[in-house]
Amino acid sequence: MKFFHISHTDLDGYACHLLTKEFFKEGTFLNANYGLEVKLAIKKVLEQINENINEEILLLITDLNLTSGESKDLNKQINLLNENGANITLQLLDHHGSGQKSADKHDWYFLDTTRSATKIVYDYLVKEYGAFKDESYSWVEPLVNAVNAVDIWLDHEIDNFEFGKVLLSMISKVREVNNILFADENRKFRIYLLKEAAKFLKEDNAALLLDEKVYFLKKAYLCLDGKNDTIDNLSSKYLVHSLNEIKDDLTLTYKGHKGIFTYTLGGISIPANAFLKANKDYDFFIDISRKGNTSLRADGKVDVSVLADKLAKGGGHPNASGCKFDDFKESIHLSDTREFLQNKLDKI
Repeated sequence: MKFFHISHTDLDGYACHLLTKEFFKEGTFLNANYGLEVKLAIKKVLEQINENINEEILLLITDLNLTSGESKDLNKQINLLNENGANITLQLLDHHGSGQKSADKHDWYFLDTTRSATKIVYDYLVKEYGAFKDESYSWVEPLVNAVNAVDIWLDHEIDNFEFGKVLLSMISKVREVNNILFADENRKFRIYLLKEAAKFLKEDNAALLLDEKVYFLKKAYLCLDGKNDTIDNLSSKYLVHSLNEIKDDLTLTYKGHKGIFTYTLGGISIPANAFLKANKDYDFFIDISRKGNTSLRADGKVDVSVLADKLAKGGGHPNASGCKFDDFKESIHLSDTREFLQNKLDKI
């Protein structure tokens, strides 16, 4: 069976992914916020389903309430595929009351506002598949209860609620691995943190202990060579390692110089310097935000203050400058951003 899972971009959404990854092991996992991201995630999954049309398929959507239009379109597409010989099971598990209209119309749309999505997914896997019965999974239910307590705000469950608050903060502050450039690695990082956090649940003052250890859990994950360093330096090394895997897709050119761009990375001084030092064939580094705010860095081979001025009347220093593109349009496709920046560079 091929497994596909789309979930939300918060603690509840990632905890749903933790559960399905623990049980199904292999699959295609995507995270999406509402609106365009949901539509594009569904489109991407349906394209992959079409490539595996002769196999049994389970498509699970969690912690996301689809609009009436989105539900209608998805239902139509799945029915059409099944009518043409596919074997697709569609299941949505959610707890947002705003999805009631969709839940009333579609039998695959399960809605329960009394439980978090994580709790719903856990109960679903236990009931439908007999999951997590092995003693090695004794940590799962306590973690689910903590996520449930904070997500639907059961503050009377003091221990679960306080631990859940730490989980909420921990997952919301995972910024060391960019979730757009490295979506799979970002998800892997968050799930690692959740699993490590579960080890504290049997301890006294579990919430306090976890709160004090989050920093060290992050450092342990980011440390690639066993050498301790500041978390900024570890993050930069990890970023350089990750960028090297995809740099061909992010490469730009400008008058014989080669550069790289990132999207929504932010705070690029340390990572940009680390990347340029590790990749001597690259001469400049550009990071652009969703709103077109752009930072440029170099290592003495390109004057990026001049480059920023020519690109969008920006400026700064020879090795550190910035500008803003008023005509930039947000996209979740890196190829769109690369095309935008390369077109700008080609015109100067």
